[in-house]
Amino acid sequence: MQRSLPPRRWLVRGVALLLVLSLLAPAAGAALSIGESSDDAVSQLEAGTMETPANNATVIGIQGYHFQGQGNAKKPARVVSVGGNGTTQWVYEDALSARWFYDVDPLPNGNLLVVSTNPDGTTVYELNRDNRERVWQETLPYHDTHDIDVYNDTHLAIANMRNWNESCGCSDDRVVLYDREDGEVDWEWKFRNHYPNSTDGGFAEDWSHVNDVEVIRNGTELLLSPRNFDQVIAVNIESGEITERLGADGDHSTLYEQHNPDWLTTEAGDPTILVADSENDRVIEYTKNEDGEWEHVWSAGSSASLSWPRDADRLPNGNTLITDSMNHRVIEITPQGEIVWEYFATWGPYDAERIGTGDESSGPTMRDQGVSGHKTVYGSAGGLSSTFSSWLAATAQGTVVEAPVTEFAGLWGRLAPWFQPVWMDSWEFAGVAGALLILLGWGVAEAVRERDRLLDGARSLTERAV
Repeated sequence: MQRSLPPRRWLVRGVALLLVLSLLAPAAGAALSIGESSDDAVSQLEAGTMETPANNATVIGIQGYHFQGQGNAKKPARVVSVGGNGTTQWVYEDALSARWFYDVDPLPNGNLLVVSTNPDGTTVYELNRDNRERVWQETLPYHDTHDIDVYNDTHLAIANMRNWNESCGCSDDRVVLYDREDGEVDWEWKFRNHYPNSTDGGFAEDWSHVNDVEVIRNGTELLLSPRNFDQVIAVNIESGEITERLGADGDHSTLYEQHNPDWLTTEAGDPTILVADSENDRVIEYTKNEDGEWEHVWSAGSSASLSWPRDADRLPNGNTLITDSMNHRVIEITPQGEIVWEYFATWGPYDAERIGTGDESSGPTMRDQGVSGHKTVYGSAGGLSSTFSSWLAATAQGTVVEAPVTEFAGLWGRLAPWFQPVWMDSWEFAGVAGALLILLGWGVAEAVRERDRLLDGARSLTERAV
């Protein structure tokens, strides 16, 4: 007697169940393999590619993970010093007063200017690089400040974001010059006095997200990075006028929520800006041409190789030091895009500086090096080409769906690490996400199919309650 096949719906259910289990299996295996030393494994700091050892130490400000006031010991905030050959020289953590670390700048005396934040405000201090003791410290009532630079012997230049004014229901985001001697603000420049209120969709508690300030043109101007406005501007301190502007609000082809722009000049004196174009997953360099227009000279990276880069510095040797935040590493690349130095620094590095090169870019522009065009970043020892987001972007290249898939891959690469357990790799986390989507779709389909029975049950319960 021939046995009949099960109903089609049970075949579909069986296939769906097998698919869910296969997607969850790698993550389950990873969970079972976690041992007693997992904390060290997931928070490790290690060298990657070392084709050309650096001629000096590299210091890295690592943001770490906090959400709604809760931290994660496996995703710590810290400052790390790395030797030229990739050895970890020291690790500095400050669990008492630092929730996040942001900008870390070398000072002329060899020490570091460190910016950290906590629930009560911002702490900036000079850190002795040899013994990790604080030389001086300022505690400021500014929320989530990313960057503070030394303006002169007595003043600090501060990018004061998230400065909401309850009395007017408006943003007081600003940049200030703060006098350390008397604790007063001597000069301020508010964005709402120079931008339409409708910029970036209108006033919000994090309106400009000004994440960088740099002293340029012999102290007469400040280079600012209002991230949410998709532009970099230079402001004259005496007049308050905007003298330079690169990008425009919503013009994501030029800049898309950038970080840490650096001001350079060509040998001919042409203004040049090197910037981490974060949401476009690239670093890019613009130089003003003879018509006074900003011209794209050079860029490197894509969502297949970089994930939310937030710092780019030109080194004296012509290479570029990049903080590749969501790939949790710092890399040095040649003008052609080859990685010659790489260091993995979990979790979420924000800023990196090569000791002996100053606190901003100090190398030649790409125009002076005779290099132009877009370059592919390659040569990682970490196999980044095999991460889920990088594979997705690379697979879509040259197809009709390249644009939307690349955009999704970049978004996934930037957001997924904030939710991904540290013991999972990108493929295992993608598998869990895929399994959850299938289960959600399965549940919805079952609910639709059994809607009459479910409604009858609900009515029966309601009648009993009455």
